[in-house]
Amino acid sequence: MRIALFTETFLPKIDGIVTRLKHTVEHLQKEGDRVLVVCPDGGLKDYKGAKIHGVSGMSLPLYPELKIAIPRPNLKNVLQRFKPDLIHVVNPAVLGVGGIYYAKTMGIPLVASYHTHLPQYLQHYGLGSLEGLLWELLKLAHNQAALNLCTSTAMVEELSGHGIERVDLWQRGVDTELFQPHLTSHEMRVLLSQGNPDRPLLLYVGRVSAEKQIEAIKPVLEAIPDAHLAIVGDGPHREALENHFQGTNTHFVGYLQGLDLATAFASADAFIFPSRTETLGLVLLEAMAAGCPVVACASGGIPDIVTDGVNGYLFGTQDPDGAILATRRLLGAREEKELLRKNARAEAQKWGWSAATQQLKQYYLQVLGVQSTKLAA
Repeated sequence: MRIALFTETFLPKIDGIVTRLKHTVEHLQKEGDRVLVVCPDGGLKDYKGAKIHGVSGMSLPLYPELKIAIPRPNLKNVLQRFKPDLIHVVNPAVLGVGGIYYAKTMGIPLVASYHTHLPQYLQHYGLGSLEGLLWELLKLAHNQAALNLCTSTAMVEELSGHGIERVDLWQRGVDTELFQPHLTSHEMRVLLSQGNPDRPLLLYVGRVSAEKQIEAIKPVLEAIPDAHLAIVGDGPHREALENHFQGTNTHFVGYLQGLDLATAFASADAFIFPSRTETLGLVLLEAMAAGCPVVACASGGIPDIVTDGVNGYLFGTQDPDGAILATRRLLGAREEKELLRKNARAEAQKWGWSAATQQLKQYYLQVLGVQSTKLAA
């Protein structure tokens, strides 16, 4: 198959969507499929054999790491040269709308996927009144597709409930070869805890942005004063959070990648994740693959991954002390924590990227089969 992948975000940006797309592209290319990635220009021309067509764009004022790339008329020529069997638009917003347009005007089968719960994000940027309008725009875009994929059962239900049609589940995936429990490191604990490796070490990994609600970890640190928190990642909310966490045992590490990131996960006592806006939460799977027990909010796609008391602990969205109680429970029982580590790793091992990509290919073939049947009729 030849797949044109339109995405609003790709390398060199680092986030869960890019991670999924990187592995998807790599596995598709390995299996003989050919991928064209159409994305905001990041300076790259290819990735793992896939061609990248970068579209110039401008940074968002509220989120400089994100670029808005407006589709250009020459995209039609790019697609005509590539001759895709199918177009897949990821989180169609601006550039993805171009993918929808060319799929419709050129008669190319269309698949869309939903990875970022934008309607909930609006509340964290003072734009909550626009949520209804955004759902209507999302419905308009996604209902152009022959198939809409979500990464958790909660999001399948959410999109279906808002009138988006032909919705199905694209299973989770994680790199279990990179993220492994044996990578635990005293040196990494020293780095993450700023020289306090024997103290309880809590870890957050992800975008440092308002919708992640990282500030909700502060009461946990106040309730467990000997604990240290390492925040790995960066984003537009960092300066505000540095002020918010001033006076606590918090270290803003910045980005870690590859083996360093895997070692950080394996070396922490708990991965703490207060976000209520997750469609899946890929970093949770990465933590679990590294044997790091999870404390997370029971919201969105997270309960698909974390089973309370089995491979981590969940707390309710309306429970102000839930994160404190869950973290205390995890840190307080050594034998139980070891069992949680083993169970977390076991759960992650069920979800390799190869299986997730095979499932995606089957979806593609189904769409192509339906389209061929329509054309024959």
